[in-house]
Amino acid sequence: MSEEIIKIANCSGYYGDKLSAAKEMVDGGPIDVLTGDYLAELTMTILFNQKMQRGEDKGYVGTFLKQVKAVAKSCKDKNIKIVTNAGGLNPSSMANEIEKILEELNISLKVAYITGDDLMPRMDTLKEEGESFLNIDKNIPIDKSGCQTLTANAYLGAWGIKEALDAGADIVVCPRVTDAAVVIGPAAWKFNWKRDDYDALAGALAAGHIIECGCQATGGNYSFFKEVPSFDNVGYPIAEIKKDGTFYITKHPGTGGLVSTGTVTAQLLYEISAPAYLNPDVIAHFDTLNIEEVSKDRVYVTGCRGSSPTNTHKVCINLAGGYRNGMEFILTGIDIEEKAEIITDALFNSVGGKEQFDEVSILLDRTDKKDPNSNEEAMASLRISVKSKDPDLVGRMFTAKMIELALANYPGFFTGGGVRSGGPVLVYWPALIDSKHIKETVHVDGKEIDVIPTNQLDLEETYYQKQPVEIPPPPSGETIKKPLGDIFGARSGDKGGCANIGVWAKNENAFSFLNNYLTVEKIKELMPDISKFEIERYELPNILSLNFYIHDILEDGVSSNTRKDGQAKSLGEYLRAKYADIPKSLFEENI
Repeated sequence: MSEEIIKIANCSGYYGDKLSAAKEMVDGGPIDVLTGDYLAELTMTILFNQKMQRGEDKGYVGTFLKQVKAVAKSCKDKNIKIVTNAGGLNPSSMANEIEKILEELNISLKVAYITGDDLMPRMDTLKEEGESFLNIDKNIPIDKSGCQTLTANAYLGAWGIKEALDAGADIVVCPRVTDAAVVIGPAAWKFNWKRDDYDALAGALAAGHIIECGCQATGGNYSFFKEVPSFDNVGYPIAEIKKDGTFYITKHPGTGGLVSTGTVTAQLLYEISAPAYLNPDVIAHFDTLNIEEVSKDRVYVTGCRGSSPTNTHKVCINLAGGYRNGMEFILTGIDIEEKAEIITDALFNSVGGKEQFDEVSILLDRTDKKDPNSNEEAMASLRISVKSKDPDLVGRMFTAKMIELALANYPGFFTGGGVRSGGPVLVYWPALIDSKHIKETVHVDGKEIDVIPTNQLDLEETYYQKQPVEIPPPPSGETIKKPLGDIFGARSGDKGGCANIGVWAKNENAFSFLNNYLTVEKIKELMPDISKFEIERYELPNILSLNFYIHDILEDGVSSNTRKDGQAKSLGEYLRAKYADIPKSLFEENI
């Protein structure tokens, strides 16, 4: 008799992911649960704007309704549960809309929804009770932000989902839960895990983290993309979780993409800081697990240890940070810096000076080459951005002043991208709140079920202390100057106003070199444009990896920063492009 497994499939990694993926996952092979992750910090602001523009009954991911309509009958026939965070800012309205669809289709499925993440109605009261909503990156209380609060949502855990499934729900609509909760909850339901089954929960958390971004675990955005057999119809990931929390990562047969030790490692490193990955249900220690490729497109993950969760919940807060405008000016040929100076001076002289703006950003990217062989090789980019609480100051008039200079400034004047008239700036404000304030409720079958956070249950505290791992000295011998990416993979991404770069090796000798070579000092030397930021380094020798956490590189989050790559998705590939003196022996091992 084979060991019992719950097969949890993901059909979405973000708001805008492939619409047909839900049906493909339901029809492509046997699964037990269909999940979809649609929420990011930026998504919450998109949903907020949706509510403001289209009414209080909106604020959810509308495309998910189309996916439900496409798969409801098959899910009914195959007894597949659906768990999603597409409820966003309005899970009750989404649940109502799903019930209308089911009635229209004459399909009987029980719909549950979860509330309790929205802290906006209680913000003043919570402040009076001592919650300062201190920004965990900047150490500043929210009252010192100088900005209006738009949304404030606690990251709920998995136990509300389990309660809903225990009550017979077929579809569970979640608000802002942790990304992995939609996987942990069904696994806890299937195996009836207890709150302190921390190792099993940690495994499910790792599984959820790996599949939460869809195809990024199955060959998408993968450093060694030449290993991927096909990018046509890349399969979405499936986590097959056992009772002990160990799990397989795979995909449906006949789909494109790749599931390998490398693709799973890359996604495990995505958007993390310390290896102790915090969650309101459990702390998962990513530096304890093992990743093993057991067959084609099938990877087995074992050994993830878990600890008691902290006594706080993370809160995603979005603030109205004023307004901004800007333009990219393309500078061509010789005298680039002088051209940048005259356009900058002329622009700010015409609008009354830089001092009137809350923030001014002037970034000159010297992408031009000496003695260019094409028009494009002669071009550099100057990006000028301004921010202000006053929308008029950075509105149409500022745009007009930029355009007025087109025939009256540097030779070869033209701009990159379209002309904008200014727009709002949204500030991401990550904070913590004492879990005693969390009031989560499951709404199912006309009943309300209250869910108490784990850390409020007076359970015995458990913390796993990892033992030090001895890393052998790096290989010696003759070196060759090559890009780091010839040997090492990397994956980077945003964490609010911060970012991370995870780097991994394919074998132990390569990791020994990486561990010795790639210090914080070295990464600042290789990437001088990030050298001014505080950078933390973490070691994960169990998966032959390092993780670098870069503070404040993205300012106040995705929607506020002025970087060309506002989500830091390319930082890893930038690092891989840097040359280093690498032992020749590593290339021989890598063949």
